[in-house]
Amino acid sequence: MTAKMMAKTSANRNLRASALALALGLATALPAGAQQAGTALPASLKAAGQIVVGIETTYPPMAYKDPKTNERAGFNVELVNAIAKELGIPVKWEEMSFEQLMTSLTTGRIDMIGTAISDLPSRRDKLTFVDYLATGAQPFALAAKAGELKSNTDLCGKTVGAPRTTSYMPVTAAWSEKNCAGAGKPAITVNGTAGATATRLELKQGRLDAAVLGPEYVAYLMADEPNTYAFVGEPLNKTLFGLAFDKKNTELRDAVAKAIAMVMKNGAYQQALKKFGLERQSLPEPTVDAGQ
Repeated sequence: MTAKMMAKTSANRNLRASALALALGLATALPAGAQQAGTALPASLKAAGQIVVGIETTYPPMAYKDPKTNERAGFNVELVNAIAKELGIPVKWEEMSFEQLMTSLTTGRIDMIGTAISDLPSRRDKLTFVDYLATGAQPFALAAKAGELKSNTDLCGKTVGAPRTTSYMPVTAAWSEKNCAGAGKPAITVNGTAGATATRLELKQGRLDAAVLGPEYVAYLMADEPNTYAFVGEPLNKTLFGLAFDKKNTELRDAVAKAIAMVMKNGAYQQALKKFGLERQSLPEPTVDAGQ
């Protein structure tokens, strides 16, 4: 997934259950240190008197600039601020491109990545994660086709678009091979697009029957253009967003894990989910390095 790409009761219940299953099936229990350390901060952060958080602000609703005020906004912004409140330390934001985030973390320029970044095994040679949100490759269509396209298998034989520079395209193709062609149904025709904006445009022009993007971005589109789009089934795969730390900085990671657990317990997490239409992606508790 690229950095720049990227509310029906029964459907919400189903996906929430999926997120719970994800957390239970994949979650690595929080380390003993995270369970016992409370919100104790590393000595270096206590001395600095602040936590430096790197963030990329071009992916709504996770982190973006409010077009009315040009102020930093989004779910991740509110989550990090709530975490800092629990830790009792102010946040110093460092805005940068997605490409700069990991290098800035490993070189000590920032203490934590606050952008929505996927917790992937391939990134854990240098990073460690506290996971806070379920995500994946979410199919969606125009609301006018909601009666025709309800479940993922309704996509078999349809033309589905996804940005060609993201994982959504190969994920859709692999899902089709297993669940459409593998079940004796016509395969999905997967069309690569030039990005999230192009994907939305081709969908509205009727060149695509459906599209695949991150569920958080689809939720943003649905809020931005009410009654225009509808979810189609559940994500084709499941992964997790995490706050990232240098692999050696487990003390800070564990303190943040405990703080997120407290934010989930006191209701601030749920309020932010509702504000940005992300209830479908909630996790019951934070996990560490549990993404696949």
